[in-house]
Amino acid sequence: MEFLADLVTTVPEGTAQDKVDRLRAAEAVRAAELAKKGQLVRLWRPPLGPGEWRGIGLFRAASEAELREILESLPLHIWMKVTITPLNPHPNDPEFRANRE
Repeated sequence: MEFLADLVTTVPEGTAQDKVDRLRAAEAVRAAELAKKGQLVRLWRPPLGPGEWRGIGLFRAASEAELREILESLPLHIWMKVTITPLNPHPNDPEFRANRE
């Protein structure tokens, strides 16, 4: 099943920059691992204002519960607000139609 996840990260005021840097580096490593496993399909960064961190990701998981476990494995999850939207195939989606023919 595919899910769209809106990930908004807010670093608490007063957090040491070296901690932020370490977690961001670890986040990149974990994202690469999830992509290799096919769980993270795509990741976008919408237009942001100063100090905003936000990503929109397309993920694959067996269930929303499994996706939540995947997202909790992200190092920056401690500062994230996550909104998950389950995605169902649309009959006019080109990939969905190609797989039915």
